[in-house]
Amino acid sequence: MNHVKPYSLFTDFDIYLFKSGKHYRLYEKFGAHPATVDGVDGMYFAVWAPTANRISVVGDFNYWNDSEHVLNVRWDSSGIWEGFIPHVKTGEVYKYKIHSNNNGIVTEKCDPYGYHTEHPPKTASVTYDLEGYEWQDDNWMKYRKDKNGLDKPYSVYEVHFESWMKNVEDNRSLSYWEASTELVKYVKEMNFTHVEFMPIMEYPFDQSWGYQLTGYFAPSCRFGHPKEFMNLIDEFHKNDIGVILDWVPSHFPSDAHGLGFFDGSHLYEHPDKRKGYHKDWKSLIFNYGRNEVRSFLISNACFWLDKYHIDGLRVDAVASMLYLDYSREDGEWEPNQFGGNENLEAISFLQDFNQEVYQSFPGIQTIAEESTAFSGVTREVEHGGLGFGMKWMMGWMHDTLGYFKKDPLYRKHHHNEITFSMAYAFTERYMLPLSHDEVVYGKGSIINRMPGDKWQKLANLRLLYGYMYSHPGGNLLFMGAEFGQENEWSYAKSLDWHLLEDKGHKGVQTYMKDLNTFLKETPALFEKSFSQEGFEWINHEDGEKSILSYIRKGHDSKNDLVIVCNNTPTPQENYLIGVHKSGKLKEIFNSDLKKYGGSDVKNNKKITISNKPWNWKDYSAEVTLPPLSMIVFKFE
Repeated sequence: MNHVKPYSLFTDFDIYLFKSGKHYRLYEKFGAHPATVDGVDGMYFAVWAPTANRISVVGDFNYWNDSEHVLNVRWDSSGIWEGFIPHVKTGEVYKYKIHSNNNGIVTEKCDPYGYHTEHPPKTASVTYDLEGYEWQDDNWMKYRKDKNGLDKPYSVYEVHFESWMKNVEDNRSLSYWEASTELVKYVKEMNFTHVEFMPIMEYPFDQSWGYQLTGYFAPSCRFGHPKEFMNLIDEFHKNDIGVILDWVPSHFPSDAHGLGFFDGSHLYEHPDKRKGYHKDWKSLIFNYGRNEVRSFLISNACFWLDKYHIDGLRVDAVASMLYLDYSREDGEWEPNQFGGNENLEAISFLQDFNQEVYQSFPGIQTIAEESTAFSGVTREVEHGGLGFGMKWMMGWMHDTLGYFKKDPLYRKHHHNEITFSMAYAFTERYMLPLSHDEVVYGKGSIINRMPGDKWQKLANLRLLYGYMYSHPGGNLLFMGAEFGQENEWSYAKSLDWHLLEDKGHKGVQTYMKDLNTFLKETPALFEKSFSQEGFEWINHEDGEKSILSYIRKGHDSKNDLVIVCNNTPTPQENYLIGVHKSGKLKEIFNSDLKKYGGSDVKNNKKITISNKPWNWKDYSAEVTLPPLSMIVFKFE
């Protein structure tokens, strides 16, 4: 006997928007929602499966009997199956059992819109009521746009939740609840402006680091309940820290319970393997030309910004979406209608996504992980761009780490590698990433890329971060790099927190804390980060001594900074630099201070600026440069 009652949350307009690819709040309609019908409490279920001829909700509450609760198909050819099941409460385990019109195929799927899941390796969805959490971040949400804007400081701490820190007694990862104290406290103490979580949405396979999603609307239950994740975000916001989530609309795994071959057809993935399958990742690619799939994905982005108060989305693997020939040989891809290699449907999807989230959620940012020279990633959609707020500067990362790996004796032969980024720094709005991708697969840790003895490695590390933070753009640092994690990152292990017992590593951590503070308090480092007006070379040609000097500028010229990087272990006394103003220079930041583990070479006195022209500037000054250091001067 079927115990499903007719009931619907959909209006005709909802259906129209869904089929047009313009419904961006589908999480309010699809999935499992508490409801009361004829005075009886229960759960409303709705799922999209146009190739199905029969769909049952199965779970513990009906002993997984697929004849008990058969959903009703809508009359409007939308492919939506729905209905109300009395007496089903929150916390019930369930799946959809789908009988397909396609050769009698039967699939058993978790809910694409499910808010909660069983703990992997179990794969079912769990009914959950998101309502009722009392947010306490009203102040943050009101002034977020003043903290999260593109003319504000960005120092992002990238976190893989599972491996940041372990509960030693139980040998497990921290819970959301524990992290709302431990992680929030740490990020606050380190003075980062934002935290970025590698994908927190439910994923079946730990070794994917979260990048193979099956539960797009569910924070991973490995660490607790959805409302406990809400509480974690709330605590960050109460401490003035923005939260960015990695979001993966580029591909999804083919696990039997996931989105792949959902109703016995290629529903979410593109049916043509040339467009629908990633051979690198052995995963499926969304069909960006299918309106209902576009609605699903953009609704998912809006869901995290709406229900979880997320402040930014870093979109993974954008390059793989933009190009039809991405990682494909000749004959493995088909050109677009104009004969090019651009995926026009994916481009249009990304434009719609960015337009919607920026319009509906003031103060948020989107960030593209995009590694090619695709033009206009951060250009406004109305001007033909993709509409992202920022783009990862992969070229800077590659060139900079390549340069710093070299023995300082030979850096003079590679000077162009460290200066080249400024040739294109303002073609997009860039974020400089030293991310998780740089400390895996045999690449080693950041500190172990640095040459020399232990002292030089630590000094190089401080210099690298100083150069990074004084370079135009936002900044992102993967967890552990802030104290010189020595082992290559492992998703299964905690960071090596014991290293902080070593003075050198503790010095790097203290340095990063001060560097984050310095960034936040120094307008010239962020007010014009994405404008040519905010940067001026003093001398980019002193390859012989491997020294860089440049000026950073904000809105007020009184805040102009002079920055000098000495990329060798040889101190330089009376080093002459050109400056653009008269007066005096005062050293205000120095990576070589004793408290950071440095040699404590510094400019103790104010430096009088000479009228002698130098470096194509009207004035000049003689400064002392510590070994392997970044120093900053202000004008007085």
